[in-house]
Amino acid sequence: MTARRKRNSPAYYAENAIAKALPKVSKAVKNPDFKKAIDHHLEETKGQIKTLDKVFKTIGVKPEGVKCDATDGLLKEAEGLIEEAKGVALDAGLLAACQAVEHYEIARYGSLREWAKVLGNEEAHVFLSEILDQEKAANSKMTNLAVTAINK
Repeated sequence: MTARRKRNSPAYYAENAIAKALPKVSKAVKNPDFKKAIDHHLEETKGQIKTLDKVFKTIGVKPEGVKCDATDGLLKEAEGLIEEAKGVALDAGLLAACQAVEHYEIARYGSLREWAKVLGNEEAHVFLSEILDQEKAANSKMTNLAVTAINK
C-alpha cells in the first residue's frame, strides 16, 4: 500500500470554519425563518465536508485544510456584528455577512468544478457541482429572506 499524499485545501478549511461558526450565528439571529435557514445550511455544510472527502479520494490524497484568510475575514465580520449590532440591524447585517460567505463559496466551487472537468475527473466534477448547487440555493434562500422579511 502506498502512502497517500496530502493536499492543503482552503475550501476544506473554509467548510470546517463555517460549520464551527454557524451555530453562533443561529443563536444570535432573531428572525425564525433566518434561523431555520442557517440551521439547514449547517447540516448541508457538514455534508459538504463529507463530499469534499470524496473529492479528495478521487485523486488519492488525504484532505487537509489550509488557512483561508478570506473565510477568516468574513467570519470575523460576522462575529463583530454579533458583538455590536442589535435588533433588526443584527439580522440584516448577519444576512449580508452570510451572503458574502455564500458568494465566496460560489466563486470557489465554480472554479474547482471547472478545474475538475478540465482535468478529466468526472467524479470530482459531479461532487463539486453538487456542492455548488447547494451554495447557490442557500444564497437564493437568503436573498428571498432579505427581500421578503429581513430588510423590510
